[in-house]
Amino acid sequence: MDYLKLIDENRIPKHVALIMDGNGRWAKKRGKERIYGHENGINAVRETLEAAGELKIPYITIYAFSTENWNRPENEVKTLMELLVKAIRNEIDSLNKNGIKLNTIGDIQSLPKECLEELKEAMNITKNNDKMNLVVALSYSSRWEIINAVKNIAEDIKSDKLNIQNINDSCFEKYLSTTEFPDPDLLIRTSGELRISNFLLWQIAYSELYFPDVLWPDFDKNHFFKAIYEFQKRDRRFGNIK
Repeated sequence: MDYLKLIDENRIPKHVALIMDGNGRWAKKRGKERIYGHENGINAVRETLEAAGELKIPYITIYAFSTENWNRPENEVKTLMELLVKAIRNEIDSLNKNGIKLNTIGDIQSLPKECLEELKEAMNITKNNDKMNLVVALSYSSRWEIINAVKNIAEDIKSDKLNIQNINDSCFEKYLSTTEFPDPDLLIRTSGELRISNFLLWQIAYSELYFPDVLWPDFDKNHFFKAIYEFQKRDRRFGNIK
């Protein structure tokens, strides 16, 4: 089914976040090492960005590497970092051509030096693009983000920059790494797993969740369009009565 034809262009989400799950299983099914799945997962990122561009969705966030992923085998982590550098180099022209601004959230200072330098250069090159914001979560976890926010709030209270009585939702959000971006309207996790995995826990309080049973490297434009179509069928009340 061509789900693009079913989408109401007047009800397009502003922000879609994705947990790109299933690379390892996809590779295993083909008798390959896990990294083979990660390499092919880059194609799914391209498909997603192209689909989002067709729908003029201004914000896409992808969960690329969590703080917990550092606990994976050393060789896999090293290869993932090398793949990230390669992907940035290969995709920078395409990002510019399509007006996509690259952003990051997470503890990027923990990344290897070469990876961090490539990332900063790409962000600088694309900083004036305004058709879409691609937010890449790297060395990120929501618990890390929230604890980091609490530490910064405590420092500001200690130095009299912040009155404890003024702390509310909007104040707290200013200390999060996503402060420049709207909360996701839709969170997609591929592979059929029904978990959030420590991703944007504060920000997805009222996001719609969608769990397609497709491994990430197989996720294509029509899968993305189907997710948007399913999103548009939801009755979003944000805790109110319609």
